[in-house]
This record gives sequence, structure tokens and C-alpha cells, in this order.
Amino acid sequence: MAKKSAIEKNKRRQKLVAKYAAKREALKAVTTNQEATMEERFRAQLQLAELPRNSAKVRVRNRCEVTGRPRAYYRKLKMSRIALRDLGNSGQVPGVVKSSW
Repeated sequence: MAKKSAIEKNKRRQKLVAKYAAKREALKAVTTNQEATMEERFRAQLQLAELPRNSAKVRVRNRCEVTGRPRAYYRKLKMSRIALRDLGNSGQVPGVVKSSW
């Protein structure tokens, strides 16, 4: 099990990303627009820099929803390899059969 503080910090980051997503997207569109003047693009870049750093999507870490483990994460299943193995061995994952030979 991961530290509670690390899990909560990641949750706060996810909330900030959701809160500022539209504003960040609009400012990004202005900065990449070649039709806009250089001053408008520079002003948008400064406004983008004023947003909280944790509101960037890159700062969110993928974590296992069962244990909170940050590494060995399967995106499709939203869990780590260890949690998948434990749930698979107990028969809680449909379609997964423990093999032995």
C-alpha cells in the first residue's frame, strides 16, 4: 500500500487538472495559433505560466486504484501488476485463469 499522503496529493492534482483544463486549452490554442500577433501569443504564454503548476496534466501520476502503487501500472485495467495477480489468483478478474503445469 502506498503512502496516504502521496495518494491524496495525486488526487488534488487531478482536481486541479479538471478545474483548469478549459482555460489551459484555450491559452494553448492562442500560443500555437500562427495567425495571432506576437504580442497576443506572448501574453497568452505569460497567462499560461501564471496557472498553478499542478494544473498541468503531465504532473498527474498513474496509480493503482486498488493499492495506490505508482509503478508497473496497466492503463487498461487501472491497476498494478501485483494487484492484478492477487485478484486473478482469487478468481475476481473475469476471463483470467491461473495456469499450472
